[in-house]
Amino acid sequence: MLITLCYLYLWARWGPRSAALVRSTVRRLHRSRCSFTFCARQPHPEERVCLRVGGKVFCTGEAQIVKWSDFCSPLAYKPGEPFKLIAEASVDNFSSLGIAFLEDRLQMDNGMVPHRIVSVYLQESALKELAQEAPSVKEQSADMDAVTPAGKSGLGRGEEEKSKLEEGREHEDEVTSPCDKEPGAGEHHHLHLSSCHECLQLENSTIESVKFASAENIPELPDDCSSKLEEKEDECLEKGIKRINLAGKPPNILIYLGSETAKERFEQVKSVLRECIDAESYTIYQLQQEQVLKDPWIENSLLLVIATEEPIPEGSHKQFMKFLSKGGKILGFSSSFTFGGVQIKHKNKLRKAVHELVVSKKDSTEVKLNLLVSGCVFEQGMKEDPSRVKTLSRLNNADKDTVVVHLTYGSSGGEAILSQAHLELDSNSMDVQTEEDFNLLKMSNSKRYEVLKEILTSLGLRCEQSEIPVLAPIFLLSPDEEIHLAFLKWLEGNVDAEGLRASSKVSLKFVLSCESKVEVTPSLMPVVTEMGSFSSEHFSLKTYQEHLQTKKLGKILLFTEVTTTTMDLLDGLMFELPEEMGLIAVAVRQTQGKGRGGNVWLSPVGCALSTLHISIPLHSNLGQRIPFIQHLVSLAVVEAVRSIPGYEDIELRVKWPNDIYYSDLMKLGGVLVNSTLVETTFHILIGFGFNVNNSNPTICINDLIAKFNKEEGTELKPLSADCLIARTVTALERLIEIFQEKGPNGVLPQYYKYWIHSGKQVRLRDEEGPLAWIVGIDDYGYLQVHEEGKGVESVHPDGNSFDMLRNLIVPKH
Repeated sequence: MLITLCYLYLWARWGPRSAALVRSTVRRLHRSRCSFTFCARQPHPEERVCLRVGGKVFCTGEAQIVKWSDFCSPLAYKPGEPFKLIAEASVDNFSSLGIAFLEDRLQMDNGMVPHRIVSVYLQESALKELAQEAPSVKEQSADMDAVTPAGKSGLGRGEEEKSKLEEGREHEDEVTSPCDKEPGAGEHHHLHLSSCHECLQLENSTIESVKFASAENIPELPDDCSSKLEEKEDECLEKGIKRINLAGKPPNILIYLGSETAKERFEQVKSVLRECIDAESYTIYQLQQEQVLKDPWIENSLLLVIATEEPIPEGSHKQFMKFLSKGGKILGFSSSFTFGGVQIKHKNKLRKAVHELVVSKKDSTEVKLNLLVSGCVFEQGMKEDPSRVKTLSRLNNADKDTVVVHLTYGSSGGEAILSQAHLELDSNSMDVQTEEDFNLLKMSNSKRYEVLKEILTSLGLRCEQSEIPVLAPIFLLSPDEEIHLAFLKWLEGNVDAEGLRASSKVSLKFVLSCESKVEVTPSLMPVVTEMGSFSSEHFSLKTYQEHLQTKKLGKILLFTEVTTTTMDLLDGLMFELPEEMGLIAVAVRQTQGKGRGGNVWLSPVGCALSTLHISIPLHSNLGQRIPFIQHLVSLAVVEAVRSIPGYEDIELRVKWPNDIYYSDLMKLGGVLVNSTLVETTFHILIGFGFNVNNSNPTICINDLIAKFNKEEGTELKPLSADCLIARTVTALERLIEIFQEKGPNGVLPQYYKYWIHSGKQVRLRDEEGPLAWIVGIDDYGYLQVHEEGKGVESVHPDGNSFDMLRNLIVPKH
């Protein structure tokens, strides 16, 4: 890299006649560990001049770390792997960057190390062309990934990205500023790596293998190379390189915490924002107190989040107002920041307590939810223009205190939404003191996100869901090697010559390894049969094996990171596979998860998602009572957790007919059963999904464990999906055996122990229908209710949707 840069630098300035000077010099120096400097200045006393041409000197000295921001101005980046950054630098500065890069002295301000650098020379006219061709702010917002803020507040991605930064190959990836001719210089040539065939060869031969370049392999460059500046912006976008929004503010979000440096607080606010916005379109950084006055963040940020109760210093307040005057957006989370005659009034009786809010939405509807309140409310001054202040939310108390306001400022679109309700905090906050508060916050969690997304959207951010994840291949796994081999033996006679097992839903193509290039589609999925190549950060076969204690169920496992729905994966296998090879499909994510009655089951990372195949003889206790299966599976999920020593009191319960609940408050899982009768055997697919480690959109099992630890002073460990899937299958096999032997009476006492309906009063048919009391389940799994004057009657699941929060049984339409 050093050889290439020095050669190109001299060649660009004075033509090829200087190549011999470079060769002779670098032959002596390329193995040394000293630093190199090429500049138009007198050498320092400690430096040794190796080459002098006119007013230029080539010096060596002690190695020193070079900061990226000292030599260039960041413009834009493209996230992903490799991570790419576009920056602007003079030719001299690019040379300095390249030299430091070769010697492992080049770093970002946060310590990140670049992996590769490519340059392109852009004339001023080209930059003007880009500005003219740039789409509007609204158009760009849908296309741009993000732009790093200039200065030290955000020149790297920190722990979000890998430690090595790669500058891409395409010539658009590194932008250099125009460089004027210097007096006495010969014919000027543009630096233009990747813009001609010879330079592309040079890049491949020296830059890509930068650490191994030597003085002997420098190719000659022709005199007539010229940069190709005619590439258009749309070509750049087609290649996936997204440019800076030249017409508006870069889509960066800064979080200001005052003098607070606690990483935990920053991560807390950052996390809630990332769950609301399109994470692929924005980057989030912390704005440190010392950066407010000196760093050029105002021009390089779209949204400033102020999340500190500390008083805002006068200088910082002026900067924030300047940001608003230039069209910036501010979101205040229980902060002391305000302006325009809106004042903050302290009410200590409200502090750190959960209160009901009434939020006015954009469509003129109102939403009621419970949130922690800071202990402050807003009051509007008499002189303030009412057209610039709008109340968005009040407390539902006697004073109707204002807690969320919207303010506009200036003529450039500056606006702020300030909240004294903790929209950024959930039920796991240390400020939550009582179980009642915990329950209120959890029940309002989805509404909290709904309100927060509307606020962010009104401030100009995109809050649409990210793209659907790409489908992944399936891995054939088994905790029992003998059964695994027996399954492969069975496959030999039950697939075609290409290894295909056809099905009307999803056909499976069995291949030996991941190297087999079979496209993954919703109707055709490759299944890798070699277990040695399997690894996943979300699922451990060893953990699954340790917790699976079954005779038949769950022995043959089809695992995938992403699929449409696990309910379709077993369709082509279940009717002919020997019973002892119990099939189960497990996924980390589903793109078309199915719920009861055609509902969609949300499947974020952190859910336990499975479909299990079981066979039940028609002439058996369970075969005559198939609706009971959904109750047994719900009970098995609860027992998977509550049968672990120490976890017996975790508030996980069952809700008729097929749901898993936290207490009687929130759903965190469900069961779907499809049965097919073939001769005298029911083939049953049991789909079950429950939240293990994903707190949103409602609540998860590990939330309940954390809550229990906090209340009881225990240190129970979080649980994982692989563990609980195995424990659920184990518990289900045991419950089926008990039911087949003893009938409903063998399992109902345990089911009633965990169900949420005891003593509940409901209305039948509709909201004006007669009152009835739930008394239990009949011998066929249907809910029994007692209506005064009419006795006990059964209610069928397929005829009702059970709305526990309103104590209603409502007929489906």
